[in-house]
Amino acid sequence: MQKILLTCCVASTAVMYVDGAAFAQTQAAAPEVVVKGAPLKKEPKPVEKSTETGVPVPSVTVAGERPTNRIDRQVYDVKSDVGSSNGTAADALNNVPSVAVDPDGAVTLRGSSNLQILVDGKPSAMMQGDNRAATLNAMAADDIESVEVINNPGAQFGNEGGGGPILNLVMRRNRKPGGFATVNANAGKDGRYNSAVSGSYNEGAWGYQGGINVRHDGRNSVGDTVRDRTNPLTGLVEHSTQDSVQHGLNDSVGLNGTVSYNLGAKDTLTASANYTARGNDQKVSEHYATAAGAATISDYLRSTQREGDTKSYSWGARWDHKGEAPGESMKTDLRVSHTDNDNDSAYSNVYTVRPINAPAERSRQSSDTGTRIVDFTGDYERNIGGGSAKLGYKVAETKSSFDVLYADINAATLAETINPARTNRFNLDETTLALYGSYQMRLNDNWGALAGMRVEHTEMDIDQITSSISAKNSYTSYIPSFFATYKVNETANMRFSYAHRIRRPMPNDLNPYVVYRDEFNVSSGNPMLKPAKTDSFEVGYETKFGTLETNLRAYFRDESDTIIERSSYIGNNVLLTTRENGGASHSSGLEFTVSGKLTPTLTLNTSGNLARSELTSRDLSGADITRNASSLSGRARLNYQYDSATQLQAMLQMQGKTLTGQGYREPSHMLNLSVRHALTPQLSLVMNMTDALASAKMATVIDTPLLKETTSRRFDSRVFYIGLSYRIGGASSAGEGRGEQFQGPRPGQGPGGQRGDGPGPGPGF
Repeated sequence: MQKILLTCCVASTAVMYVDGAAFAQTQAAAPEVVVKGAPLKKEPKPVEKSTETGVPVPSVTVAGERPTNRIDRQVYDVKSDVGSSNGTAADALNNVPSVAVDPDGAVTLRGSSNLQILVDGKPSAMMQGDNRAATLNAMAADDIESVEVINNPGAQFGNEGGGGPILNLVMRRNRKPGGFATVNANAGKDGRYNSAVSGSYNEGAWGYQGGINVRHDGRNSVGDTVRDRTNPLTGLVEHSTQDSVQHGLNDSVGLNGTVSYNLGAKDTLTASANYTARGNDQKVSEHYATAAGAATISDYLRSTQREGDTKSYSWGARWDHKGEAPGESMKTDLRVSHTDNDNDSAYSNVYTVRPINAPAERSRQSSDTGTRIVDFTGDYERNIGGGSAKLGYKVAETKSSFDVLYADINAATLAETINPARTNRFNLDETTLALYGSYQMRLNDNWGALAGMRVEHTEMDIDQITSSISAKNSYTSYIPSFFATYKVNETANMRFSYAHRIRRPMPNDLNPYVVYRDEFNVSSGNPMLKPAKTDSFEVGYETKFGTLETNLRAYFRDESDTIIERSSYIGNNVLLTTRENGGASHSSGLEFTVSGKLTPTLTLNTSGNLARSELTSRDLSGADITRNASSLSGRARLNYQYDSATQLQAMLQMQGKTLTGQGYREPSHMLNLSVRHALTPQLSLVMNMTDALASAKMATVIDTPLLKETTSRRFDSRVFYIGLSYRIGGASSAGEGRGEQFQGPRPGQGPGGQRGDGPGPGPGF
């Protein structure tokens, strides 16, 4: 991705990016530079207008790489992280302001788990449901160029994967002529290791890029749950405890490849494919005990041996066409992704006091879940009336399947008997048809605006095979969005945005069958769930103070028909958790980022989110309860350039209190340390320690009149890695891609926020 510096006749400076595929073509084929679809000869030519704002563009000068904000999103550079050569995609996301990834791989943005993760602007089965955590912990951070945070998605973005805000992973693409390769090898505590090889080669009309990574890693944990439940029939308080110890390091492998071919000056064909596989082998020991008053109801030990695998693949084909008219382009994109999770768990129970309806001494559970997404999109863009108009369509089909078999084992004969209460099959087919249109223009010297509308129709076929329950659901949604920017002065901009979105229920939310989790907990979905509706507003101010760039954003989000969890007892101290529409939530807050050089050798990157949230849900008795919480989350990163070859880095992450359906999640924090030392211009030594204070902890609280529960898990996440990173071709390791972290706001861009589609296939649909 190359950056074009545009010096406009209105004496303001704006930033634009060369379309990656077209730039590769011009390097190899013809002496011209292509800016957003329109070829601009190096010799003088008539002035054209930017497709983003309609601003006259009299001259073009090539400058260095650097991502920047756009009118509808913030773009953060994550490849500059000192520890990216041995980190995962989960680690990379943990470096992005207001994003948090817990040790289990669960992702939140501004404290909410209601978000989508896209790859190069497109949905993927690998980033949905339970697959997301496995993929993020298997994907190499070094494969990611930047992360786009889209808090209020515009009309071109759909509502797959639940809807809500979007994190778009823009994968690294090298468009420079010639060859380039990187080799990383790292060793860590307790036998952990990871290694990655990636490279690219561009010559003439052809471009190739690919990589492979392997990893042996994981986090052991200990947990405890304390529950006090008031029995509504007897009035007695039943006190239960659960203690657990979990061990297991797992192997993962990932492969990816891309081939591009330039068909002359106006057409580019691109094909891509990737594959990831990750183990899920664990050993778990648990102790359950329940007492009612002075009487012990149950007391036993349970051992679990779990063997599992997650395998995912995706492939895609894309055609980019540059039209004759200024700013005219057409893109057609087909993506197919599939993921499959297989898990086999063997259970063994040793009873001191055996409860009523206790499970067998030995049992086995086998589960096979899969998701397949076929996504076909088209986009057309052209300059009209001084601005840029874009139209697009989408046809997508998502198939989800769940097959769970639970068998009780006779301890004497080892004969298996299927337990129908814990065995079920469930399928969900979802088809989405969508059309969208948007128009962006510069209104005057200070104002720029982007408005869009999306119409989305969804058909759902729900089939609970075990219970012979079938259901259909269909709805049409109208999704408007609006963005504006105001240029306050040469170094300051204001941004405004509004988006109406829907949040679809996930497949697990719709399965009505009661699914066994553990001896105290079961869950079920609700096939009658409707999508939640969200209205989101945001206003931002970005400017520069000396060497520091700052960004302050105020936001408000209102959601109706919220999908909430509701828990109820079904006997023997077993808690059933299901889902329903019936809640409402409101969140608001102030988010800030500050980045820049404090001294010539010390760089600061910090961000924070002061949030206020409110959630209405139902307790065990069915009564509505409203909870409020205020929290401060943030991270601070210091980079110190000790000398020309050595860089030190420290980052502190803090996650504030967040609300759940019937309680809250307690705050947490973590400190990471990293060192990079250039041994030669190509070879670097990298050392990093995660969770240096051994403070990683997940704690949740349920607090209702009939149930009070505290669950806590601590992780063995203080891990030290040391490794080597070797770069072949291109720039040296000491200089390439090791700039400042999350470059955030770019004051002085001018109204409209200049666009940078990045090195991937663009903003997506």
